[in-house]
Amino acid sequence: MIINNKKENNKLTIFVEGRIDTTTSEDFLKSVEELLDGVTELVLDFTLLDYISSSGLRAIISIKKDMGNQGNITIKNASDIVAEVFEITGFKSIVDFE
Repeated sequence: MIINNKKENNKLTIFVEGRIDTTTSEDFLKSVEELLDGVTELVLDFTLLDYISSSGLRAIISIKKDMGNQGNITIKNASDIVAEVFEITGFKSIVDFE
């Protein structure tokens, strides 16, 4: 898994490449949490994400809790396979999905 980010004012975009699964979800969570200070808009760009497991979904829930009322989380550019995981699990109702 490769994680890159771009911060503009209060907007943070995280670009994830590879897989968010049992072996990588903790690194993903820590990487994002370290950058959340002052962020009111978090975008997770999944253009290059191949797979997300339940561990990855738990990491996103944890990030959402960390953000609290300070802002939104939006998932962008998810592949059909990744989008289907969000659809089946009901996560599309928890975060904004584009």
